[in-house]
Amino acid sequence: MRVVVALGGNALLRRGEPMTAENQRANVRRAAVALAPIAAEHELIISHGNGPQVGLLALQAESGQGAAHFPLDVLGAQTEGMIGYLIEQELGNLLPFEKPFATLLTMVEVDPADPAFQNPKKPIGPVYSEEDAHRLAKERGWTVAKDGAHWRRVVASPLPKRIFELRPVRWLLEKGTIVICGGGGGIPTVYGEDGKLRGVEAVIDKDRVASLLAQQVEADAFIMATDVSAVVVGWGTKDARAIRRASPAALSRFEFASGSMGPKVEAARDFAQRTGRTAGIGSLEDIPRILRGDAGTLVSNDVATLEWASAETLALFQD
Repeated sequence: MRVVVALGGNALLRRGEPMTAENQRANVRRAAVALAPIAAEHELIISHGNGPQVGLLALQAESGQGAAHFPLDVLGAQTEGMIGYLIEQELGNLLPFEKPFATLLTMVEVDPADPAFQNPKKPIGPVYSEEDAHRLAKERGWTVAKDGAHWRRVVASPLPKRIFELRPVRWLLEKGTIVICGGGGGIPTVYGEDGKLRGVEAVIDKDRVASLLAQQVEADAFIMATDVSAVVVGWGTKDARAIRRASPAALSRFEFASGSMGPKVEAARDFAQRTGRTAGIGSLEDIPRILRGDAGTLVSNDVATLEWASAETLALFQD
């Protein structure tokens, strides 16, 4: 099978965890353990988030007096190389030496008129207290918003229109290569009035890009790995219920947070509707089980409506 796995930024760097190179490598190592069985048996394309990492690079770039501003498209390209390097090394340590890898800088076209540029919602960077977030917003001209129990910087997240590197992705897959691409939603680019391609200040949602990628490479399965075990309705309330299987239409009845689970659900629905194949959402450690259909939330046209997970399953990730 041809499998696309999107690793969430919070799966690679857990919420509230210090953004050190050591922590990121340790989390990539956890991801590699889950990915190795899939890579040994199937064609594998890996995408990943970069929200925490690109925010940290932006802070570092502006930390010195008189420091130059680095736009988010350039910083996004840096994170693709950094995270791709870690994935290649840690996954390569678990697979035969002969297995080839390639990390591709991946440009993605967006519409310069996308309304997201007027309504930033994509969280990036570290978490802050409310007081610190508003202070930094005033000092640096940021937009900030609540993210769970904390606050974060938010930026524009336009919809992807086109992935430019599809041909080399296909060529590499034909040669048995594990391909790491579309990291952080790809490098956001637009065509100007002069017809020239240029970068733009945004971070594209990586799940939407991964869904588009999975559709266009004709993947047999699309998995989004995050820091929870399933999609939950009523998260954080006494009425919370985990979804085991659902049709795209059934999922459309519920609303999910735009900064976290919402884009994943939309990406899963879109992939299932357009391809007739299955999308899965669940925890990093459960990736092989999600592919087998034994864990996570599975989204498929083959499901009549909606199946709830057991109360015991929900308790596992509420503790």
